[in-house]
Amino acid sequence: MNSIRFSFDGRQESEAEYQARIKHRNSGYANNFNKKALITGVTGQDGSYLAELLLEKGYRVVGLKRRTSTENYQRIESCIKNPRFTLEEVEVADSGSVYCAVDRHQPDEIYNLAAQSHVKTSFDQPHYTIEANTVGVVNFLEAIRRFKPDAKFYQASTSEMFGKNYDAKFCTDDKKNPQEKFQDENTAFEPQSPYAAAKLASHHMVRIYREAYGLHASCGILFNHESERRGEKFVTRKITKWIAGFKSWAEVQGLDTEARHFDFDKDHIHSRRSLYPKLRLGNIEAFRDWGHAEDYVNAMWLMLQQNIPDDYVIATGETHSVYDFMVHAFDYINISKEEIKDFFVIDPEFYRPAEVEFLKGDPTKAQTILGWDTNISFEQLVHRMLESDIHAEKTKTQEEFLS
Repeated sequence: MNSIRFSFDGRQESEAEYQARIKHRNSGYANNFNKKALITGVTGQDGSYLAELLLEKGYRVVGLKRRTSTENYQRIESCIKNPRFTLEEVEVADSGSVYCAVDRHQPDEIYNLAAQSHVKTSFDQPHYTIEANTVGVVNFLEAIRRFKPDAKFYQASTSEMFGKNYDAKFCTDDKKNPQEKFQDENTAFEPQSPYAAAKLASHHMVRIYREAYGLHASCGILFNHESERRGEKFVTRKITKWIAGFKSWAEVQGLDTEARHFDFDKDHIHSRRSLYPKLRLGNIEAFRDWGHAEDYVNAMWLMLQQNIPDDYVIATGETHSVYDFMVHAFDYINISKEEIKDFFVIDPEFYRPAEVEFLKGDPTKAQTILGWDTNISFEQLVHRMLESDIHAEKTKTQEEFLS
């Protein structure tokens, strides 16, 4: 009988499923036990998934974190227990700190995932955004050039660099209305935020160092990728966490969340429902190409296994609005599309000064050259995030009851 494992994210996984997943990740590549990788931003969503992936492949991993970051190591608990993982403090905007780390460790691969990653925050803190998202990249490129020129470097670029630009495919008889809109490696960039502008500057610096100095430096133009480990300020996690909290509250009120429709007409339910704060959102009509971070970190690794460095769009090739995400999420607790309007309000506070309305990546190049593809669908992504937040809410409620 297979034993059941519980992952950090609260999902159940049999031992057989775990072993099959690890075997799949490790198949087809040479022994990695002599390789060492540096990962900046290791305590974040992408950094934690990437660290797990590399450790599973036999790497020695040095995780780098900011000195000023809070000591929240929940995402990397399993990594910290691994003897091939070490955690160090490095200030990426400090060239001396970066130079020392690269010179001391002599890594085979460097993955730069550290960033100020909130688009709206970049309008409030443009100077810090430039320092965190651009200066640090130049420091690593210079460190590689000076101390470890054969190291392979990955830079996390972003689909936000495209801004309002997209390419289009047209029907032969209609040249005005596009049949399909998308962004790929040839789409022109038009950043609409300090965050996107800072990322674009770094993207170009990687290309310059690759061409001028022959460095093995690649950029992944990552479209939106979420997970159970996403920060709570991001809209997807904001939605799933709110639903988990509402579900817990509703059950306390005696509302059957397993029923197909809630009966809000009952006086004792209707009167209490107004006591629960509504979900506050900004632009729910923005369309995004959403994937799961676990799939995307595999693409990062694959880029650095290539003989020739290059830049790749990493995306699912599908696009959904924030409202679509809400519909799928609320449906999970049996609240219909027609009922959603009673649970959220639009708050202008959450609008960006300049909006990006449409993002949909074409991952053909990554699929063809890297052999990469997604394993987790949009629906599975939404459900996994909800399951994790609901599990966390139940755990919190039980702890409060026992305290």
